[in-house]
Amino acid sequence: MQTTITGPRNAAPDSPQRNRPRWDDLPVPDDTANLRQGPDLDEACLGLLPLVGVWRGSGEIVDPAVEGARTFAQQLVFAHDGRPFLSFESRAWLVGEDGAIGELLERETGFWRPQPDGSLEVVIASSNGLAELYYGPKGDMRSWQIESDAVARTGTARETSGAKRLYGLVNQGDLAYVDERSLDGGEVVPYMSAMLSRVAG
Repeated sequence: MQTTITGPRNAAPDSPQRNRPRWDDLPVPDDTANLRQGPDLDEACLGLLPLVGVWRGSGEIVDPAVEGARTFAQQLVFAHDGRPFLSFESRAWLVGEDGAIGELLERETGFWRPQPDGSLEVVIASSNGLAELYYGPKGDMRSWQIESDAVARTGTARETSGAKRLYGLVNQGDLAYVDERSLDGGEVVPYMSAMLSRVAG
């Protein structure tokens, strides 16, 4: 994935004013996906600063168990509460050729935990019964690559033995990613990819 940044960001016009829903009466700092609001970003997270925000877009899912590629839409949220990690949330759903919303896909939640040397520890749990532990090298403020070290699953979850993800800023500030994984005993192959634009933050 080529990751270049030129010119202004591709973003919703009002994205600098928008944020994720927040609870103003929470007695401790709430998550913010807008660097202009809420607590200051911890210095440990400066290498992840470009990710902070709410992102929406569409992509393609290629499941070896399903014939043909399918289109999906997605919202990703990278937020923080001033501590040295980012919270992560993903919601995705299939989209028909006519744009109609189809089957809801798995939801994910987790944490991106930068380490003193800039490397990453990432923990992601999904609604389909997986808990994945990723590690990655220090990013370059434009791209971040993580690879699973361990995958735990419930008795009813689909067999998944490994995964890799690459996130990168492209097209003057869009966020693109590729999720590769090994499913049902197969090789690690591209599974999901998407192009997302900033809508808040």
